[in-house]
Amino acid sequence: MQFYTARQPILDRDNQLIGYELLFRDGIDNVFPDIDDHKATTRLIEGTQVSLGLHEITDNKLAFINFNKDTIIARTPLLVDPESLVIEILESVEPDDELLEAVIELKENGYTVALDDYIHHPGWAAFHPYIDIIKFDLRAMEQDELAQVVNELKAQTHITLLAEKVESQEEYTRCVELGFDYFQGYFFAKPEVVKSTNLAPFQSTLVELMADLSVIEVDVERVTDLIARDVNLSFKLLRYTNSAGMRRVTDISSIRQAVVFLGKQNLKRFVSLMFAAQAGDAKPEALIRMAIVRARFCELLARLHGGSEPSIAFLTGMMSLIDAIMDEPIDKIMEQLPLSPEIKEALILEKGIAADYLFVARSFENGDWAESASYEQSLALEAEQICEVFTEAIVWADNTLNAMVEAA
Repeated sequence: MQFYTARQPILDRDNQLIGYELLFRDGIDNVFPDIDDHKATTRLIEGTQVSLGLHEITDNKLAFINFNKDTIIARTPLLVDPESLVIEILESVEPDDELLEAVIELKENGYTVALDDYIHHPGWAAFHPYIDIIKFDLRAMEQDELAQVVNELKAQTHITLLAEKVESQEEYTRCVELGFDYFQGYFFAKPEVVKSTNLAPFQSTLVELMADLSVIEVDVERVTDLIARDVNLSFKLLRYTNSAGMRRVTDISSIRQAVVFLGKQNLKRFVSLMFAAQAGDAKPEALIRMAIVRARFCELLARLHGGSEPSIAFLTGMMSLIDAIMDEPIDKIMEQLPLSPEIKEALILEKGIAADYLFVARSFENGDWAESASYEQSLALEAEQICEVFTEAIVWADNTLNAMVEAA
């Protein structure tokens, strides 16, 4: 049986990643709404325990997984390590004594329990002592009602409030003021303020390198010289090539040796990764991680589909969040970067094959399986293929970012 999942990041007030909500997708039936809640959860548990490995898909962060009443009564969460899991009780579940008994037992076994898309009514009062997190869907409740319910819950000081579908900085700020501590949504993936941003000297070097690596015949000596002029970049390159994730016969001991070892494509990846990471120093790690997932996913889609050069697809994915990273309109940033017309067309005009790859990536991030299915058809690719490369992109991105942290 094939198993696929997507993930949505959950951040705290400091924009630190605390975990992911995992979104199930069936490789055969294709779209989640065709599968009942019980089957979806059991397949998700089976898949993360057997096929993928929960720690791989979450990079050792918490996994927020939906459970309906049947799966909770059956004690299905006991199959998962309690230190890895947040049990989300679905909003469709009605509170009763049988459910309460199961929740108390799960709490006694060390599990974290959350109420998903919370609806405030007396039936949940008996559960509050055993609930750790309450999630609110910002799209399902008026602002005044939300403020009232949050105020009524303030007496439950042990409960952490999580705002879901936070799509703008204004919504995030309002939720912070209301008392929320966890946030889910893509507010962090949009520019906060339109401003004029000049490239720092370190970033300018990386831009030069991107230009030099975009030609057919790379001048190894020039590339080596550019890197060697910047002590910080030289150090990071050497650390990166000597990190645990790189397969080497011998240790790398010079800049030139590192350049030759990585080769053109891997060096282009390293430079674009460094550019995004450096530009996003003050941004949530989840934003950089998302850009890396998109980059690898677009590259793998290009290999499958054959409609675009994989290295172009990689850079398109990597730069697709650069406006949020630098807080500047994408067209102004593109003016400063030596990227190909195909990349700029995809990012500014949202046209071309590379733009289609990006649309698929975004639909996976949102768990919008119906939209992803339409692009799968237009690209003439099997759903299973795309799901597999998305999972591969997630694991690759996490490993790559961890290697970059080692190199920092």
